[in-house]
Amino acid sequence: MSELKHYHFSKSGLFYGVNTLDEAISASKEGGYIWFNYYKPEKADLMALVDKLGIHPLSVEDCMDDKQVPKIEHFADNTFVIFNAFQYSQKILRIDEINIFIGKNFLITVSGHNSDERKPLAELDKIISGDPGNMRLGPAALLHRILDYIVDQKFNAFETLEDELEEAEDMILDNPATFDPAELMRIRKCLQVLRKSLFHEREILVKIYRLDCPFITEKTVAHFRDIYDHLAKFFELAETFREIVTSLMELYTSLQNNLMTRSANETNASVRRLTLIATVFMPLTLIASIGGMSEWSMMTGPDNWKISYPAFILAMGLIAVVNYMVIRRIEKRGRMLR
Repeated sequence: MSELKHYHFSKSGLFYGVNTLDEAISASKEGGYIWFNYYKPEKADLMALVDKLGIHPLSVEDCMDDKQVPKIEHFADNTFVIFNAFQYSQKILRIDEINIFIGKNFLITVSGHNSDERKPLAELDKIISGDPGNMRLGPAALLHRILDYIVDQKFNAFETLEDELEEAEDMILDNPATFDPAELMRIRKCLQVLRKSLFHEREILVKIYRLDCPFITEKTVAHFRDIYDHLAKFFELAETFREIVTSLMELYTSLQNNLMTRSANETNASVRRLTLIATVFMPLTLIASIGGMSEWSMMTGPDNWKISYPAFILAMGLIAVVNYMVIRRIEKRGRMLR
C-alpha cells in the first residue's frame, strides 16, 4: 500500500507535515524547502511531479524499474540519485532501491518498489524531526542525513556476514567432512552483489564531492566526506571478505584432500594385508587340494597315515613361513629402493 508524505522545513527550522502536494508547494513559496517521502507510489503520483517540480519523465521510469544500479544524473531543475539500502537476515541479502531527487528548494525520496513489505526509510522522519537545526540548512543537508542513514544500515549486513565467515571457518576446521561448501558460494555471491552496489555508490559520492551537483554547495559538500569514507571502508570489507572466502575454499579443499588421502592409505593397507594373507595361503591351498583327495593312500599307503599327516602339516607350515619371509624381504628391498 502506497504512502505519500509531504513535509515543509521553514526558514526558522520548523519541521511539519502537510496533507497534499499542492499545499506543500504553496508552503515552499513562503521560504524554506519541502520534502516528499513516497513509499510505493503509483506512476501517476510521480508523473504529477513532472509539471509541478520539473522532474524528468525518464527519472520517473527509473523509479518504477527495480533493476537499476546506483547512479547520479543531472537535469536542469534537479539531480536524480539512485542508492541502495542493504538488509541481511536469515542468510538472505535483500537490497532496497532508494530514488532521490534534489532541487533548489525540494527533496524527494521514493522507495518500496522492490522492498516487499519492508520500509527502508521507515524511521527516517522521526530522526529528522529530532534534528531540526541542521535540516534548515537546505535540501543538501537533508540529502546528507538520508544518505548517512542508509549507509549506516549497511554495517549490520557486513557484521552478520563476518560472523557467518567465522562460523564457517570453525566448521571447516572442526569437521570438514560435514561442511557444505555451498555456504561459502552463497556468501561469495552476496559479497559480489554488495561490491557492485558499493562501487557505484562510491562513484556517486566522488561526483558530489567534486561539486558536480549544482544543488550541493561547497559549504555543505564537506559533510558528505564521512559518507564516502564509510562506503570506501565497506568496499574494502567486501574485497577482504571475498579473499577470506577464497582462502576458506582452499582450506576446505586441502582438508578434503587430506581426508581422501588418509582413506586411500587405509584402503591400501587393508588390501596389502589381504594380499599378504592370500599370497601365503595360496600355495598351501594348492597342496592341500592336490594331496587332500587321497593323500595317505596314494602317497604313503594306508599303514603310514600317522606319520604322513603330521609330516604333511609340518611341510605346509614351513612353506607358509618361507612365503612370508620372501614377501617381507621383497617389501623391505622395495622400501630401500624408494
